[in-house]
Amino acid sequence: MRLTIARKLALAITAIVIISIGTLAWVTSQNLKSGFIAYLSDLEKQDLARLSNLLAEDYRQYGNFDRFQANRRPMRDLLDQIRSQPRPQNEDAPPPPPRRPRGDGAEDQHDRRPPPPPRGQDRPPRDAPPEQRPPIDPMGFGQRLSLIDKNGIALIGPGDAPGGSIVPIMLGNERIGTLRLAPLRQISNASAMDFVSVQIRHTLWLALTLILVSLAFSLWLARHLLRPLKSLHQVTAKISKGQLDARAEMISQDELGDLARDINSMAQNLERNEAQRSKMLADISHELRTPLTVIQGEVEALMDGVRHITPAALESLHAEVRHINKLVDDLRQLTLADAGELHYQFQPMDLRPMLADLLQRFGLRMQQAGLHLDSQLGDMPAWINADGGRLTQVLSNLLENSIRYTDSGGVILCTLTRNGALLELSIEDSAPGVPDASHALLFDRLYRADSARNRANGGSGLGLAICKVIVDAHGGRISASASQLGGVKILMQLPFIKTP
Repeated sequence: MRLTIARKLALAITAIVIISIGTLAWVTSQNLKSGFIAYLSDLEKQDLARLSNLLAEDYRQYGNFDRFQANRRPMRDLLDQIRSQPRPQNEDAPPPPPRRPRGDGAEDQHDRRPPPPPRGQDRPPRDAPPEQRPPIDPMGFGQRLSLIDKNGIALIGPGDAPGGSIVPIMLGNERIGTLRLAPLRQISNASAMDFVSVQIRHTLWLALTLILVSLAFSLWLARHLLRPLKSLHQVTAKISKGQLDARAEMISQDELGDLARDINSMAQNLERNEAQRSKMLADISHELRTPLTVIQGEVEALMDGVRHITPAALESLHAEVRHINKLVDDLRQLTLADAGELHYQFQPMDLRPMLADLLQRFGLRMQQAGLHLDSQLGDMPAWINADGGRLTQVLSNLLENSIRYTDSGGVILCTLTRNGALLELSIEDSAPGVPDASHALLFDRLYRADSARNRANGGSGLGLAICKVIVDAHGGRISASASQLGGVKILMQLPFIKTP
C-alpha cells in the first residue's frame, strides 16, 4: 500500500494520540491504585488510633499487655469491635482518651463504653448466624499490626518493621506502649480489587473510544488539509506537459494557499518567458535574415556581372558582416550573463574622471553628427565599487545610442550627482523621443520603438538589455523616461562608497 501524505499525516496524528492517551490511561490507573491505597491507609490510621484507645482501656483494666502475647484472640476481639463500630463523622479527630476509674472502683459516669465481654464469651462460635459473625480482615490489618509494650518488647508482630504508621498508647500522660502498622503494599480485598478493576476498565474503554474518535478525526483532517494538493498536483502536471496557461485554484489562505500563489506566479513567469523566447527567436531570425539577404543579393549581383567589384560594393558587404558580428557578440554576452558566466573584476574607482575621459573620446563623433554635448559632472569624487571595463561598455553603449538616435542639431546632456547613498548618472538627449509606454520596454531584448528605433540606424536591439544586466550585477538600477529636451533620459544609479 502506498503511503500518501494524507495517510502519513493520519498515522502520525493517531500515533501521537495513542501514545498520549495510553500514557494518560496508564498514569491514571497507577494513580488510582496508589490513591486508593493511600485512602485505605488513612482509614487504617483512624482504626489504629481507635485501637490505641481500646488498648489503653484494656491496660487500665488488666495492668499490662501480657495476655496479648500468649493469645491472639484478645487482639482479634478488639479488631472485631473496631470494625463493628461506625467511624465517627469527624474522622480526622482521634477518639477521646479513656477515663481512669475512681478510687472506689466505680466507673466514671462520663465513660459510657460497654464493658468487654466475658472471657468465655469473647468470640462467637463458628456456627453462629451471619449477623453474629465477626467481620473479616480484608486488608490484613491484624497481620501487619505490631504491639510493643512500654519496655520496647514486641508482644505481637515484629518490633522493628520499617515504614508504616506508629501510634503511641497513652494512659493519661504515661506512654504504656506503641502500635506499629506495616504499610499497605497492595490491595488484597476482592471487593476493593473489583472497585479498582472497574475504574481501570472504564478508563481503558474511555481511552479506546478517544483513540477511535481521534483516528476518524485525523483521517478527516488529513483529507481536508490535503485537498488543495490535488488541485496543485493537477496544475503542476499540466505545466510539466507544456500547458503554461494552467492556474491553481485558490482554496485556502494558509501555507497551501501561498504555495498555490507561488505556482501561479511561476506558471505566469514561465508563460511570459516562453513568449519572450519565441519572440526572441523570431526577432533573431529576422535580424539575421535581413543582412544575409542583402549579402546574398550583393554577391549574386557581383557573380552575374550586374555590379562590378568596387570599394563601395565591398564596403556594403563589410557593413552587413559587421552588423551580423555585432548581433552575434551581443547574443553571446547575454547568454553568458544568463548562465552566470559573465565575469567581473570589481575594485574601488572614481567614476567622474572615467566619465570625463569617455565624453572627451565621443566628442568628435558628436561634432560630426551635429550634436552639442553638455556635461555637469561636479567637482567631488564619485567612488564606486565597479568593473571599469564593463562599466565603460555600458556608458559607451548609452552614448552611442544617444548619438545614433538624436537628430542633427540636437543636444546631449550628461549629469552626475549624488543622492544619499547612490550616485545618479543621467544621459538625456533631444528629439526624437519614444512613446511613454515604450520606456519600460527599451531594456527588453530585441525591442525597438517604431518611431525612433529601427534597423536602419544599425542597432541590434540588445545593447540596452546588456546594459541592464551589467548594472544589475553592480547592485544598481537603470531606467528610462522622457527627457525635458524632447528625447529619452537614461538614469543609472550605483551604490556610493567612501573614499578608500
